[in-house]
Amino acid sequence: MSHVSHAPVTTPDGEPAIPAPTAYEQVEGWFSDYDQAIFDWFLTHQEESGAEPGDLLELGAFMGKSAIFLGKYLREGEEFTVCDLFDSPAPDESNLAETKDSYPTLTRRGFEVNYLAFHERLPTVIQAPTFVVADRVRPASCRFVHIDASHLYEHVVQDIASSKAVAAPGAVIAFDDYRSEHCPGVAAAVWAAVANEGLRLICVSGAKLYATWDDPEPYRKGLLDWLQGRPDLWHGIDDVAGQQLVRIGDHGAVAPEPPKPLRPAPEPEPQPVAPPKPAPKPRPGAAWRKLAKDLLPPVVTRAIVTARRRRRERR
Repeated sequence: MSHVSHAPVTTPDGEPAIPAPTAYEQVEGWFSDYDQAIFDWFLTHQEESGAEPGDLLELGAFMGKSAIFLGKYLREGEEFTVCDLFDSPAPDESNLAETKDSYPTLTRRGFEVNYLAFHERLPTVIQAPTFVVADRVRPASCRFVHIDASHLYEHVVQDIASSKAVAAPGAVIAFDDYRSEHCPGVAAAVWAAVANEGLRLICVSGAKLYATWDDPEPYRKGLLDWLQGRPDLWHGIDDVAGQQLVRIGDHGAVAPEPPKPLRPAPEPEPQPVAPPKPAPKPRPGAAWRKLAKDLLPPVVTRAIVTARRRRRERR
């Protein structure tokens, strides 16, 4: 992560101000280049295929890296909602322990400073446990939902149910950490939804599983066409639980253009260039000595040098 240097300042309430990032790579978080490429494909495909406008939703924001990215794709009349506990108390002991262990630096103010470094206004922020989402977001309104909140099985089950309630027709649901060894509860909840709740698979990357509650075939077909022209991504197709699943791997994936900061870092001032040093003046007699060395036999040159030295000594 790049270092950002700012003079320490304070907010009106006297708290230390948080320095705003001046480049996307300075935002703390986990969001690989190839998941950025896949997010970009889904969100761009929705627009290019004439999909109906729909809102964006993220459950679990950390410091805003993926939220800032999603904000690029918000269209006129759409709403972007982010739900996270941030620095609020967790609703139960298990969630409290998880938050203290995994996200000790997370604050809402840090998220907002980061987001506003790239976008003119904040998304709708729900600072609460994610189980409130089904009551706070309009039913069947969201075209893209990113779930990266609690890793506890019971909470992920609730997040999956919330995604079903708020998903518009054809919505894409992206699940983070669906196979990570440190959060088996996510895997258990997601694969149970595939087996028993009607969640339909589209594709997986190393960190995320992409699915829908509707027909996945239009997405799979478009995705496979796109992957044919991406040598930086490898892919394969598997049958899983009676469904086709596109596996996507990283061959040095090139991320799409990152979000642009509203106030990028100033260009470094050019360093003054020192004037060239003047060439040293030739010593008296240097020209004839060079000419004599080039043209006369060595014995004659030595005789001349000896004679000139004796004349100088007699002066």
